Amino acid sequence: MRTVLIVEDDDGIAEALEQALTVHGYATCIAGTGAAALEQLDDAALVLLDLGLPDLAGHEVCRRIRERSCVPVIALSGRAEELDRVMALHMGADDFVAKPFGRYELMARIQAVFRRSGDCPWHDGAAAAHGRAPGAGPVHVHDRDREHAYEREGEREHGAGADPGADRAGGILRAGPLSLDRRARKVYLDGTEVRITRKEFELLAMLLEEPGTVMERQDIMARVWDENWFGSTRTLDVHVGSLRGKLGSNDWIEAARGVGYRLTVPQARAS
Repeated sequence: MRTVLIVEDDDGIAEALEQALTVHGYATCIAGTGAAALEQLDDAALVLLDLGLPDLAGHEVCRRIRERSCVPVIALSGRAEELDRVMALHMGADDFVAKPFGRYELMARIQAVFRRSGDCPWHDGAAAAHGRAPGAGPVHVHDRDREHAYEREGEREHGAGADPGADRAGGILRAGPLSLDRRARKVYLDGTEVRITRKEFELLAMLLEEPGTVMERQDIMARVWDENWFGSTRTLDVHVGSLRGKLGSNDWIEAARGVGYRLTVPQARAS
């Protein structure tokens, strides 16, 4: 689970951000000053940085973060003049969000920043950890890289054909006209690619392993999100709803009330 460092001296705003991030699957930690933020930086996968801090100017905090790490930084400010935005970006912020902002916009921006930051050489895992120059900042390995590593390890341990419905040669999971390519991380319906998010991909892959079998909610949350997940499972329902929409029918994923979900091939698509 990715940890987002919230740097905000307003307790009410910090608490609201913490609640929103938890609902969307992130772990959080909070710092009320720039100095505290710098002390907690090593555990963060992303920083939400308010520019109006009591001890250090937010732009200075951003500059010091960038001296030590390439961890993504999203600057937050009630001042949205062009100069404020330009200064934040010049000091190393990856994005700028003006207050007040909507929760869903912020989450979308966080996801976009994570996608862009995936190419950072400091996040290349062991090679970067052992090969960086003396004095270089800490290496932060994104959850995406860990998940890919676990995926590859699982394939080596269990073999490509271990999952029911999988194509032994290519790691393909199929149900009727729906197919999922684990190695390419692509989904196709009637031969046309369906663009889905990373979590939606993991969720669909789990359901496709045993079409028709009910997967319990807690098992899905533990595998697709985190085994120590303590937030609401409502996020699962949101992702299922999104997947149904992208597949063009609610019939692809059936709910077993009070238990979980199963994947079924709609009767009209079964032939």
